[in-house]
Amino acid sequence: MLKLMLKPGQKLQRGFTLIELIVGMVVLAIAILMISQIMGPMLVRSTEPWHQVRAAELGHSLMNEMMAMSFDENSSRGNTLLRCGESGASACIATLPACPASGMSVATEEASRDLYDDVDDFHCLNVDGASLVNVLNQSLADQYKNYQVAVLVSYAGTELGLANNNAKKITLTVTPPGGDPIVFAGYKGNW
Repeated sequence: MLKLMLKPGQKLQRGFTLIELIVGMVVLAIAILMISQIMGPMLVRSTEPWHQVRAAELGHSLMNEMMAMSFDENSSRGNTLLRCGESGASACIATLPACPASGMSVATEEASRDLYDDVDDFHCLNVDGASLVNVLNQSLADQYKNYQVAVLVSYAGTELGLANNNAKKITLTVTPPGGDPIVFAGYKGNW
């Protein structure tokens, strides 16, 4: 038989028991679970500022594009200085159609996005990132996946102290993925 020789005051050293290992693994698992519960929502929220900046860029770009368009379908685009609604010029469109209550639809007078030439063409535009296109009718699906864009146009001259048909209010709402909508508004005058 083999006897272990210990010096005085020295104790026999052993490894961990199976129970100690299991308890250690359970404590470690609980700690990792608690850390992941805290960090998970933080990871989701960490992308929100990035999406808000992208939404603001998209909204700014679309608003600039709309403000560069003609006031009305009947606005002069030639060499004449007459505005729609003035004597000797075509009348402005009297009312804008009501937007559909639901669905991805557009109520414009143009057949496709590359033919938009006035502010009214954007009225009731309600698209997601998959069907969003730029001014050249090129897809922006890769850049704005899961974004939503909605545009409403209404006569709002009285809000500016003008005749109601002399100004239109453009309300553009961009909703980033999982975020709060960002609303842009601007007025387009008939001049």
